[in-house]
Amino acid sequence: MPLILPGNVASATASTTYDVANSCRFNDGDDAYMHKTPGGAGNRRKFTFSTWLKRSNITLGSQALLFAAGGDTSNWTIFRITTTDGLQFSHFDGGSTIVNLITSLKLRDPSAWYHIVWAIDTEQATEANRAKLYVNGTQVTAFGTETYPAEDKDLDISSTEQHYIGGGQSRPLDGYLAETVFIDGLQLAPTSFGEFDSDSPTIWKPKDVSGLTFGTNGFYLDFEASDNLGNDANGGTDLTEVNLDATDQATDTPTNNFCTMNPLFDGNGLWSSDIAVDGRTSEGNCKVSGGEHMPIMGTMAIGQMKTYYECHVADYDVAIGYMATTPNGGVSNSFSDAMTAAVYVYDLGGSVVHGGNWTATDNLTSAGNYMFAIDPAAGKMWFGKDGIWTGDPAAGSGNSFSSISTAHEQIPYFHTLKSSYGIASANFGGCSSFTVSSANQDANGYGNFEYAVPSGFYALCTKNLAEFGG
Repeated sequence: MPLILPGNVASATASTTYDVANSCRFNDGDDAYMHKTPGGAGNRRKFTFSTWLKRSNITLGSQALLFAAGGDTSNWTIFRITTTDGLQFSHFDGGSTIVNLITSLKLRDPSAWYHIVWAIDTEQATEANRAKLYVNGTQVTAFGTETYPAEDKDLDISSTEQHYIGGGQSRPLDGYLAETVFIDGLQLAPTSFGEFDSDSPTIWKPKDVSGLTFGTNGFYLDFEASDNLGNDANGGTDLTEVNLDATDQATDTPTNNFCTMNPLFDGNGLWSSDIAVDGRTSEGNCKVSGGEHMPIMGTMAIGQMKTYYECHVADYDVAIGYMATTPNGGVSNSFSDAMTAAVYVYDLGGSVVHGGNWTATDNLTSAGNYMFAIDPAAGKMWFGKDGIWTGDPAAGSGNSFSSISTAHEQIPYFHTLKSSYGIASANFGGCSSFTVSSANQDANGYGNFEYAVPSGFYALCTKNLAEFGG
């Protein structure tokens, strides 16, 4: 189920000895990627690629590159996500498919961070040992398509052709990458990049990779320099960014996972059993565009944590707030039915909505930046606009709503009411989908917000949930 509950925050509850500070957001709509061309060839038969991936919009049906190298799409080596959400390693010579491994495994959870390792050594006598894939520390052996490289085959990785990360050749990735490593000359196990937690042995977590031997053309992208996201932290030649800038640096990482919008909660208010159906999200699942009575929820429930987030509204007919639900309960695509299902939202045409009751108000009739704070234990909620609150969340007074139901988990909620317009750009603190100039954090140092976080309230991320979610 693509919903993180306070009792299931694996990346935070594991005893983390190494924290990943940043990731990079790649937007399909921007055709964003990175590239570099090595000055000389390295080991074209033996290498390892490792990255942490959090997918965003998974309805694109495109071939999203994770890592690739080659002169053109008829002559290149690629590691990518397939149109059906599997993982693929292929090599093409003159348009002919020489290598082709496609997993039966599907990566379809937009709330999760996945660790992916492809370890290649074409000099191995046993063909299955020439290409090994690991996801979250476990080797993948089920392939729907399984054509291994020939023994001693030279591939295009570590050649003098152009190398790509996160897209390129019109095959953009939509999602986040973190701790992205290329090792030239060694076929490594996943334990070089991660480890199972000693207290929670089913939890796979990152570890420090800075001491590894990277080889001739190897590199390490930690994405910690917002003005140079392609910086090689290993000291090699940096990658060139295309359609990426400082706003694409994120603090949403595999050691502190942040809430985003959840595209698997479809336009009829039901959990999709397969893949997302509406494709309305963008900007790392932090922006939703219009649809006729189309609700969407966050990827995390807040538990008992006093929670803060922001949202920029570009035009009217967007409802925002929280809803109380069970993961399989959903809501109807009728806005009135949604309200009777304990939806707490603000109609930006000029009304506050609480439990099916509408109250007209004059300050919700224009675009702007909105702030939301909820105290689930007290059953209270506040909203503000452009830095001005309706009450005082820190003091617990002047709340907009009271007696909010605590029967079910509260989850951030968005509802576009018109098909032709209605855009909500959320900021949960991990990577904003609108411009943030003030760089405010919560008391734990998490998030990146436009306005000061009220005292006692926290960004919706796994580390905070582990401490305050109950």
